Amino acid sequence: MEAVLAITLGIMMASGVYLLLRARIFPVVMGLTLISYAVNLFIFSMGRLATGVPAIIGRSAEYGDPLPQALVLTAIVIGFAMTAFVVVLSLRGLGELHTDHVDGREPRE
Repeated sequence: MEAVLAITLGIMMASGVYLLLRARIFPVVMGLTLISYAVNLFIFSMGRLATGVPAIIGRSAEYGDPLPQALVLTAIVIGFAMTAFVVVLSLRGLGELHTDHVDGREPRE
C-alpha cells in the first residue's frame, strides 16, 4: 500500500510541475492545485491512519491522531482561497494583456 501511495504522490507532483512549466494561465492554476492536493495527501498519510480506532484518548490502547486531519483541513481551506485568488489574478491579467501567456507576451516560434 505504501508503494501505491508513493507512486500516486510522485505522479501528482510530476503532473503539477509539468503543468506549471506550460506557461499558460489555466495549466499553471491546475498545476498549483494538483501540487497542493499532493501535499495534502502526503500530510494526511503521515498521520499513520488506522481504521477502527477512536479519535480521542479513551479506554483503548490506540487512538487516531487528530493533528494531521486538522492540518489537512486547514490546508484545504487555504488552498481553496489561494486558487480563487490566482484565478481572479489570472483573469485580470488576461483582460489587460489580451494573452494567456504568464509573462504577458507570446513566444516567437
